[in-house]
Amino acid sequence: MSVPVLPDPEMRYRVLLALSQEISRTLDLQEILDHLIAALHTVVAYDAAGVFVLNRTVPLGRDTGTDLIAGMASVGFTDRPRPHDPMLQSGRGIVGHVIRTGERVLAPDVRLDPRYIEGRAGTLSELAVPIVSNGVVIGALNVESDRLDAFTPADAGWLESFAVAAALSIEKAILHRQVLEKQRIDQQLWLAREVQSSLLPGRAPAVAGYDLAGLNLPTWEIGGDYFDYLALDDGRLGLVVADVAGKGVAAALIMATFRAALRLELRRGADVTAVVGEIDRILLESMDNSRFVTAVYGILDPPSGQFEYANCGHNPPLLLRAARGRHLLESSRPALGMRGRWAVRPGSVSLAPGDLLVLYTDGVVELSDEAEREFGVDQLESVVRAHADRPAEEIVSAVVAHTRAHARRGAGGFEDDFTLMIVKRLPE
Repeated sequence: MSVPVLPDPEMRYRVLLALSQEISRTLDLQEILDHLIAALHTVVAYDAAGVFVLNRTVPLGRDTGTDLIAGMASVGFTDRPRPHDPMLQSGRGIVGHVIRTGERVLAPDVRLDPRYIEGRAGTLSELAVPIVSNGVVIGALNVESDRLDAFTPADAGWLESFAVAAALSIEKAILHRQVLEKQRIDQQLWLAREVQSSLLPGRAPAVAGYDLAGLNLPTWEIGGDYFDYLALDDGRLGLVVADVAGKGVAAALIMATFRAALRLELRRGADVTAVVGEIDRILLESMDNSRFVTAVYGILDPPSGQFEYANCGHNPPLLLRAARGRHLLESSRPALGMRGRWAVRPGSVSLAPGDLLVLYTDGVVELSDEAEREFGVDQLESVVRAHADRPAEEIVSAVVAHTRAHARRGAGGFEDDFTLMIVKRLPE
């Protein structure tokens, strides 16, 4: 049923002023839209009306599975399931046309308008105008009537005045909602970072005759790198450095799976081949084909210095001899979680007094400067050797300082998760 229109233009201006004052007091988007619809009926006669705010994360003209409309208020429409509404989902119809083009549409007979998509039974004429903020369309205001040719150009002018009055408040409410959403996400990421930090060792273990240190610096709040020291029942020490393909939450979840699988297998036995094989099986069951994990897992026997290891597609650790020699712990098999049957061929080296073992992820050596020159393994070795007489923690700090200086000339920071472990056998 159409509501009688106030004939007095002065009264319409009063309604417009009251609306502006009312919606300026709130940052709640839905409350603003509801106020707009409630005030509109005193200015334009209609049988149904709606105000629609654009979801800016959805590209216009593309069906992404997410509604094009982020907020709405309406009156006079029969409820219909949102997933099946072509206007809300993909911006079709007269309202969709207004949002895409920024043009107002005055349709005296919707049956003759090819842009029209039925939103309610009985509608014969329709008027829709854009809501614009800073030259950008952020939504649309729409009225419909059960009479032919129910709306005039004057009605369109009033509707546009309402849209102008509401635009600033709608924009502020959208920004406020985005700030709140960012705060919520930041809080969740902070909590996730706290949880992930608890999965990494707080300090290196004290091992007679050795000095150990490690560090993990994720590029984002959480990352996919992992390192650990694992005390075994027979007095030996398990060492692991791993890197999940990718960054962020997905990589962090796979890292947590890798850690849990590793620790579970160590309870059953410490054999390098068996542990790596079982972790590979678990990852294959829990990841898709686009994900994989590179890792070095090894067992150090402190009294003898013997280190048995498996390198699964990872950057080769550096064994730096006190006598200036260098040994690379090359791959024993491809990365974990990759389809196929791969045999594990463990390697074995011996750390003599004064030797240094350096385990790291690609974020340490693949860091580029402004000339696209990588930090590289040779420079890593140079920094470690230059500080070899210092405690392991200071060696780690020196590597961090040199890589930051290298990156500062170009990217300004670490481009990938950064993980480093130093195992130093003390001179006798």
